[in-house]
Amino acid sequence: MRKKPNFIVILIDDLRYDEFGAGGHPYMKTPPIDRLANEGAQFDNAFHTTPLCSPNRASILTGQYASRHGIIDNVGRDAMSHRLANYHLDLKRLGYETAHIGKWHMGNDASPRPGYDHWVSFRGQGMITDPVFWENGGEHKLTGYVTDLLNERAAEFVGRRRRHPFALFFAHKAVHPDVQQKQDGSIDASTMQGYVLPERHRELYRGETYPMRPSVLPLEKVLEQKPAWRELFELRKDPANRPFLDALHVGTQEEIRERAAMMASVDEGVGMLLGALEKAGKLDNTCIVFLGDNGFFFGEHGLGAERRFAYEEGIRTAFFVRYPKRIAPGSRYAQMVLATDIAPTMIELAGGKPGPQIQGRSLVPLMKGRGKRWRESFLVEYFNESAWPWIVGMSYKALRTERYKYIHWIHKEGVDELYDLERDPYEITNVAGDPAYADAAKDLRKQLRKLVADSVGL
Repeated sequence: MRKKPNFIVILIDDLRYDEFGAGGHPYMKTPPIDRLANEGAQFDNAFHTTPLCSPNRASILTGQYASRHGIIDNVGRDAMSHRLANYHLDLKRLGYETAHIGKWHMGNDASPRPGYDHWVSFRGQGMITDPVFWENGGEHKLTGYVTDLLNERAAEFVGRRRRHPFALFFAHKAVHPDVQQKQDGSIDASTMQGYVLPERHRELYRGETYPMRPSVLPLEKVLEQKPAWRELFELRKDPANRPFLDALHVGTQEEIRERAAMMASVDEGVGMLLGALEKAGKLDNTCIVFLGDNGFFFGEHGLGAERRFAYEEGIRTAFFVRYPKRIAPGSRYAQMVLATDIAPTMIELAGGKPGPQIQGRSLVPLMKGRGKRWRESFLVEYFNESAWPWIVGMSYKALRTERYKYIHWIHKEGVDELYDLERDPYEITNVAGDPAYADAAKDLRKQLRKLVADSVGL
């Protein structure tokens, strides 16, 4: 009988699609992360279906759209998160030892969720320094930097001697700033410390410059093409909203540098994992997936300290898979893949069959070179968050095809957006009202209606 693979999913909080060396970042050095990418496959068109922490984490674990699994925002949905159709439940039935180490963030409750034999986590957003972990049956105050503490536990887990294959879901707090979350999902601005670095990395990349994308434009030029945003930017001016935004150096070179420096500890942890697997003789029989939990804006479209919206910076993700038994080193895939594809992929590689509730698609056919009939479009959805005063009324459903992006603002009339990504990859010019695109817009609206219905199982 063929030996079952081990599984590791490495999830980075708020990671942009390009925030690692092999992803094209101009100055970041991430040798272990780059090793994963170069010794495996890079998926060049990988996306999130809801670019927000809690909903997308639930989508990764269930293989479902948020409109089906029900975690639609960052509010503390503790009870619901104990009932998710998590793919680790399937893996346990298939003989796996399962573990969650790190940020859960679907509810502020830190206690173990069903589906895991081994559990290390913390409440809500957690703390970057001297965190409180739930492990070994209860909560314990620790001393140290949270990324280092999580790295140690993940490396120890994968290096253990065991009779059964393992599945580890390893979810970092980095590169999220240090904040505390209220039960309603909003951030307590009085706790904001911004991006916190360990002493050894505080001067890393000092003076480096990240070249801004062409979509970083004066706000008035943005609003000419994106009228739905006028109300949002007026609300952002409210003094009550400034403490959160001001604490982050929003969209500045310093914010970008600090985030890059935070990734150094994550990279060290990837090196520790690879070392532990090699020492245990398990590396080449372990399928490792690396991605972010949503995108992030560096000032594109007037957005900073943001990830929620359907432009490419918000929905794209770094996504690569190292598994030499199925994937040749240096492989590149152009097909559109989603974070929801992880759950069915793991189940199939483990010898199981994904259930009918799963909406993602297994990547195994792509690994076998059988991806000619693949998805041509997908849905992106975002649900109104009353906890964030400048976001109220910004719900949308969006359609992404290989050529077009269509965004329908649910609570607003006459402000939908359409972008021809072949001609306008930076989504600067909204052609929703251009007669030359009338037929395309009609077809995209039809496709969007079908995907919305399919997402809830109609």
